[in-house]
Amino acid sequence: MVALALAVMGFLLWEEHKVHLLGALPWLILLACPLMHVFMHGGHGGHGGHDDHKGGRDE
Repeated sequence: MVALALAVMGFLLWEEHKVHLLGALPWLILLACPLMHVFMHGGHGGHGGHDDHKGGRDE
């Protein structure tokens, strides 16, 4: 019963606010670029780096 109510509410929200959501889509794509840069570049070493690129023993 709850799932049906959520589905109906989601459908009604989509139908009433489709123009607003689709109008914001280009801005959300542009906002995704800096967010991905900040949150997804964890593997580049960063400040201080990690010791596993210095050669030496394998753990």
